[in-house]
Amino acid sequence: MNTRQKSTYASPSKWLLTAALCLLSLVTTSCTSVIKEFFAPIDVPEQFSATGTESPADRWWLALQDENLNELIAEGLASNLTLRMTWDRLAQARAIARKSGADLLPSLDGTAQLTRQTVKTVRTDSDSSSIYSLGLAASYEIDLWGRVRAGQQAAEFDLLASQEDLLAAAITLSADVATVWYQLLEQRKQSELLQEQININEKYLELVTSQFRNGQARATDVLQQRQILEASRGEQIITRTNEKLLEYQLAILIGKAPGIFVPPAATGSVDLPPMPDTGLPAQLMQRRPDIRKAYYQVQAADQRTAVAIADRFPRISLSAEAQTSDSNVRDLFDNWLANLAGNLSAPLFDGGRRAAEVDRTRGAAAEALHGYGQAILTSVKEVEDALFAESQQRNFLASLDKQLALSNQSMEQTKERYIYGDMDFLRFLTTILNYQSLQRSRISAGRQLIDYRISLYRALAGGWEMQKSEK
Repeated sequence: MNTRQKSTYASPSKWLLTAALCLLSLVTTSCTSVIKEFFAPIDVPEQFSATGTESPADRWWLALQDENLNELIAEGLASNLTLRMTWDRLAQARAIARKSGADLLPSLDGTAQLTRQTVKTVRTDSDSSSIYSLGLAASYEIDLWGRVRAGQQAAEFDLLASQEDLLAAAITLSADVATVWYQLLEQRKQSELLQEQININEKYLELVTSQFRNGQARATDVLQQRQILEASRGEQIITRTNEKLLEYQLAILIGKAPGIFVPPAATGSVDLPPMPDTGLPAQLMQRRPDIRKAYYQVQAADQRTAVAIADRFPRISLSAEAQTSDSNVRDLFDNWLANLAGNLSAPLFDGGRRAAEVDRTRGAAAEALHGYGQAILTSVKEVEDALFAESQQRNFLASLDKQLALSNQSMEQTKERYIYGDMDFLRFLTTILNYQSLQRSRISAGRQLIDYRISLYRALAGGWEMQKSEK
């Protein structure tokens, strides 16, 4: 006959259900952290100083209609290591947010143990037995003042800020690739122009040498022209050096080794599209990812202040345990001992540490709010800078075109008068140098105009939907 008495204790499932209901009733009565709305402590203008008619695209570089640039930016967004590091930081922020949310739920740990006992007696050599035991332990802190909830919300705002940081990094990368690409095209144009100028200067050297042999020029004229020719060759060396360095820089931006990457061989000019519609400064605040990031950082700092304040109040935690043991595995689940305990802890004296932490987090929140305002001011400045710089650069280009036309006329006239002996070589040399310098300045100014437009696109960009490359 089985003499083992059946236990009257509740089964683990009933015990856990009862404990969960108790915890739920306490959780629903606890305080929750309030999410506030913040306004930057600044005033912004109602509109920008200028605007266009074209609606800016999310992928702004498509407006330039440059297939080589499109491919380079696509490669950079997929392979740039700095951008991939931003993806990694986003993954870390996502994990931290999940980790912070775990504190809102009870924790449950299980234990299992096997104990083998050996007893020696006089009549028998030994007698062994095994004891099996199982245990469950649960703990939970009642978020009475919203401390845990505020910590989780702070982590979620950090995650949102990291997502905006990724968009901002992608916009910066695309602008950097475009800037370096057009700087590279400029150096190629400069190299081609310098080769043309070298050929022209060689012809002028032949002309001066012929004049010298005929007694119509001095030896110093020949030497000066040789110096001008050699200076053009030196400029070409510098230009080719700059071209190679820009190729290396472009390679790094798209995640390639400089010795492996070969950039496209394009040298054509770029026709800028019409000016984009700048919209309103208030719209810019909602569109730019760096401004949204700054706002989320304000929210996160405010929630951390709530954590520091709640940390000064008492904490209530619950713990529960259930244990069973038996020498027979089949009877292991029949006998359970369970207990439920509550714990109250309150800070009495900490030397002012918690109060100081409240002051620190309030200071950090104020700093974040001012940083949010500074981000807005910077964004408005970047738009206005690009607008004004582009308008002035167009005026400068118009002036350069006029100077080039006048300089060309002057050079042709002085050349003719020099050939017929009506003008000394120094005057002719001056017009040559001025015209060739204006030619090089015109190329640089045209590229600078593209840079200002890129800056405008970057200042207005709001980002686009991104997917992490598996490279």
